[in-house]
Amino acid sequence: MVRPDLTQGHTDMRPSGRTHDALREVTMTTGFSRHAEGSCLIRMGNTEVLCAASVEARVPPFLRNTGLGWVTAEYGMLPRATHTRGDREAARGKQSGRTQEIQRLIGRSLRAVVDRAAMGEMSITLDCDVLNADGGTRCAAITGAWVALSLAFRHLVKMNVLKTIPLTGQVAAVSCGIVGGTSVLDLDYTEDSSADADSNFVLTDNGGIVEIQATAEKTAFNEAQFNELLVLARQGTGALFALQRQALGD
Repeated sequence: MVRPDLTQGHTDMRPSGRTHDALREVTMTTGFSRHAEGSCLIRMGNTEVLCAASVEARVPPFLRNTGLGWVTAEYGMLPRATHTRGDREAARGKQSGRTQEIQRLIGRSLRAVVDRAAMGEMSITLDCDVLNADGGTRCAAITGAWVALSLAFRHLVKMNVLKTIPLTGQVAAVSCGIVGGTSVLDLDYTEDSSADADSNFVLTDNGGIVEIQATAEKTAFNEAQFNELLVLARQGTGALFALQRQALGD
């Protein structure tokens, strides 16, 4: 188990016992899905997401004969991933708006660090299934999916399908929020459900911003508070980038 500690002398403790700038305990287990070209079971505290990469030798119709590959994602929560049972979306016959929004976010995040021309005309789908939810499931899915995608590309190079790994960098995501007037990193469900403001930051290892989702839940927050959240997010994703490399053996 690896628990990145980002403490900088701040002494206020959260319900989880963490300081304001500490991640939850994070582990990334590779090869969890036996048949997938790449897979990663990521645990962030009590949130667990299984990310599996599947390769297909075809692209969507809008990309045919362009020479470009495609990376996309599907996201779902098991019925008892939360405190009460949720219906399977397949049983309802349609995905919720939340599910569609999250899986599009995961796909956009991964494509931001992929050289699709170097992929050639193939598709990789990342299936991100939430086994247990305790806040930050979309962030865990993005972070774990990058590891699964990396493993799939390594497999394709090993099989001589690709000459090089078509990744331009790393991408990871972390939540930040304002809870009780304090800016905190990596909210669990208890904090997320009572936050004054919450946000999700998707960042790259070279300092790039892929996407920021930030919302005031009670009262508006100011620019100085937003900047505090961004600083926390950069610290948190910095630790996650190191854990991604560690999971890959780099």
